[in-house]
Amino acid sequence: MSRLFTPFTLRSVTFRNRLWVSPMCQYSSDDGLPNHWHLVHLGSRAVGGAGLVLVEASGVSPEGRITAWDSGIWSEEHADAFRSIVDFVEGNGAVSGIQLAHAGRKASTDQPWNGGRLLVDGPHAWTPLAPSAIPFRASDPPPHALTLAEIDEVVEQFRRATELALRAGFRVVEIHAAHGYLIHEFLSPLANRRDDEYGGSLENRMRFALRVTRAVREAWPDELPLFVRISASDWAEGGWDLAQSVELCKRLKELGVDLVDCSSGGAVAHAKIEIGPGYQVPFARTIRAEADIATGAVGLITTAHQAEEILASGAADAVLLARQMLRDPYFPLHAAKELGDDVRWPVQYDRAK
Repeated sequence: MSRLFTPFTLRSVTFRNRLWVSPMCQYSSDDGLPNHWHLVHLGSRAVGGAGLVLVEASGVSPEGRITAWDSGIWSEEHADAFRSIVDFVEGNGAVSGIQLAHAGRKASTDQPWNGGRLLVDGPHAWTPLAPSAIPFRASDPPPHALTLAEIDEVVEQFRRATELALRAGFRVVEIHAAHGYLIHEFLSPLANRRDDEYGGSLENRMRFALRVTRAVREAWPDELPLFVRISASDWAEGGWDLAQSVELCKRLKELGVDLVDCSSGGAVAHAKIEIGPGYQVPFARTIRAEADIATGAVGLITTAHQAEEILASGAADAVLLARQMLRDPYFPLHAAKELGDDVRWPVQYDRAK
């Protein structure tokens, strides 16, 4: 059997394979609540053979969403709304997970198909929060710089969201510390200009990320795995980089994180990203080797053989796909056939195998 379709166990959870669905925002929720679209979107990837299906970046508070149409998990109503989706995903052989997020200064935007611009007024707008009053784009109004008391409040929002994720039945929680959203903003010196204990030195800039991780791990059962998605590089001079990421991941491991999902970019609008097939895989390889922690590889991974080579070479322990899974919800089933692996199909579809 290929590495891609070899089961993988973290704590008490065994994933049927190492081909996973990245969190992908659908911008289709009403007041943060998932609906039929999310059931079909996420459920079809489970039917399609993925080992893990991760729900999109879900706001730990209303103002923590990227847009007013993002998923959220800040109340029991939200947790209960996810239950049927979790049951369907798990009932079709995949592990269900959710990414907990706070959009920080990149919040209060329009849906991308409407331009994705920052909304400054109207029913779908609010004042974004950030470590410092520096907008993502110079033309935007500045966000609100969090006070120490407000930082404490956001940490507790992540803790509460974790408890709600457990209520919903998820078996994986991923903390979103990437793509220029709030946790990443604290990490990056390009977004964090604070002069208190949350700014300046690497230790200070990591403080918020580590506090959130500690709170989530305390609220999440010991037998269930915890992931963190990071941007391993800002792709900009003077920004967050791979060396700092390695140090962060060593600390995350000490706090009980089981896997780091290695992405990059998003902190600043002027980043120059060198995009190509598997362009972020070296980040996963370096962090896996130097921080001694399991990693997930992401970014322009589009074929079964490419994914298999990433795992076989020791660059990562799992591969997470986004756009390729949008193009083909049944990519894992097709990949298994291409690699010569005999995997189980849903009994309802078995006649087409």
